[in-house]
Amino acid sequence: MTFRQFAFNNVFRNKRIYAAYFLSSLFSVLVFFVYAIFAFHPGLAKINPNVSVGLHFAEAIIYVFSFIFVLISMSAFLNSRKKEFGLMVMLGMTNQQLRLMVFLENVLIGFSATVSGIAIGLVFAKLILMAAESLLSLEETLPFYLPWQAMLLTFSAFLILFIVISFFTVSILKGNKLIDLIKGSTAPKKEPKASIILSILAALLLAVGYTIALVVHELQVVIAMIPVTILVIIGTYFLFTQLSVFTINRLKKRKSIFWKKTNLVLLSDLAYRMKDNARAFFFVAIVSTVAFSAIGTLVGFRYMFTASLTEGRPFAFEYVSNQGNQEENKHIQLIEKELTSTNYKKASITIKHVSVETPDGESVEWGIVSQSEYNHLAEIAGQMDKEVTLQENETILLYFQNALAERPDMQEKISYQIGGQTVQQKAIQSMNLIGTQEDYLVVNDEVYKQIKDFTAQTYYGFYLKDWKDTVDIGKNILKTMGLEQTGGYSPDGQFRFSSLGYDWNNMNQGFGAILFIGLFIGAVFFVAAGSFLYFRLYADLGDEKQKFSAIGKIGLTDKELSKILTIQLALLFFVPIIVAVIHGAVALTALQHMFNFNLFKSSAAVLGTFTAIQLIYFLFIRFNYIRKIKESI
Repeated sequence: MTFRQFAFNNVFRNKRIYAAYFLSSLFSVLVFFVYAIFAFHPGLAKINPNVSVGLHFAEAIIYVFSFIFVLISMSAFLNSRKKEFGLMVMLGMTNQQLRLMVFLENVLIGFSATVSGIAIGLVFAKLILMAAESLLSLEETLPFYLPWQAMLLTFSAFLILFIVISFFTVSILKGNKLIDLIKGSTAPKKEPKASIILSILAALLLAVGYTIALVVHELQVVIAMIPVTILVIIGTYFLFTQLSVFTINRLKKRKSIFWKKTNLVLLSDLAYRMKDNARAFFFVAIVSTVAFSAIGTLVGFRYMFTASLTEGRPFAFEYVSNQGNQEENKHIQLIEKELTSTNYKKASITIKHVSVETPDGESVEWGIVSQSEYNHLAEIAGQMDKEVTLQENETILLYFQNALAERPDMQEKISYQIGGQTVQQKAIQSMNLIGTQEDYLVVNDEVYKQIKDFTAQTYYGFYLKDWKDTVDIGKNILKTMGLEQTGGYSPDGQFRFSSLGYDWNNMNQGFGAILFIGLFIGAVFFVAAGSFLYFRLYADLGDEKQKFSAIGKIGLTDKELSKILTIQLALLFFVPIIVAVIHGAVALTALQHMFNFNLFKSSAAVLGTFTAIQLIYFLFIRFNYIRKIKESI
């Protein structure tokens, strides 16, 4: 058997440990390759060039993260195999041969993961392209093509990554004495201790970081972001390395808890495992927090901007015609013709722009609306609660407000001079009927009729219940009016047309692209976090088998064994995830304070989904882990 065959066989002998590493590496390659397929797709680049740029940026993030993840994982694998390496050295293997063997193993696994990831990506490429069409709401299809550029980039990038990782991991083996390798994980461990000062510091850092994040608002959130992040990261590190061990040691000193049933076995070992896995848990918590926050932010932004688009626009189609517009009748007929097959309602209102004298003596141009026309508009829009009742000398200020910005307080109970008439302001209310993003005064019909010197503007609203199904109609009208490339505004400023369904679809396409990028990055982070926990659990599986086999001989039942392992696995599995969920919830709350918008639903959906997936992952790991432990007893 040649040396290369020996290294090859070593991989298969340790397939239990290397299988998870191989599958996670394969997943990273697959996601990178999928991004490359889209980034180089000629159809997607033609539809939206910004998406291609974003995908290349996402690839860079995934590549950097994959390097860190693989490096940390390989360090854990090598430490778990120290005893095996010690036996090889005892049998005559030189240090140079040992490092060469590890190098060949890593390159072999990396090459296999890279080729397998590319192959799987090619098999499912068409299905992935079809899924992207739906997610991005693309009107044109993304045909399958031979992504030779994506294949070349993925293969060369990950081949270099695994070679570099192999050189790094070889350096880990330097300086190890034969006696240390032989003892491996069986070497007696010192009782884990924790510093009281650092434990208190961990709680203080997290408390201060959370408090600052939850107290600051608007632009203060941006200023506080970096210091809060630093405080929370340091606090999280000490939480796992110090505070967790300190808490377990305190529980062990309480006899009523420590000596109760199987807690003796559970707590005796838990402190060691928490100390050994502290850095891994810190890594998982931070990575999961990034995934939670990134995806929660993207989903929240999509919801926020979609809400801001629909806020104040109850009508599916809006047409605004300024005084002197010669094409008004022609355009209204065009809209009504396109809506012939739909069940629509039409309302119009004439806005008189006049010079209004405010109490401080200033003259400003303001839009004046009659009470009857405004109430009719509210009735057609199905918002009767917006109807107003005014006396002859009363007016109501309607101010534009959307979901992204709050208007400052306005002065109430003031009077205006309109066309020589004095009107008293009765109330101020947010207006979401006339979609022109301006402020208006609603006056009594008699006052409205007496206004003679004005510039007229006519607003038409077309109400449809199923406005989301009118994307094509809106596009056709915009194209016919020649407004498709002007944002709905005529070049001469005489008229404007907008389609709520068309605008909503365009926004969803833009955010769909961002979500597509963010979801895959978040998925990579989340899978890596779960996989890392899997690695740590199975790296210690051999020692756990010996320990529970010995305990089983003195009377430990299967039920008690399952209980101990379930509690232990749940703590090791969910503590970093729970910490990440709390971190993510605080981060998303701070973001909510920054934009003055309620992101609770979107944040809860993201955090809940990730937690549910992790629960399923835990149940799967628990079943296999307990089965393997019981097989050794």
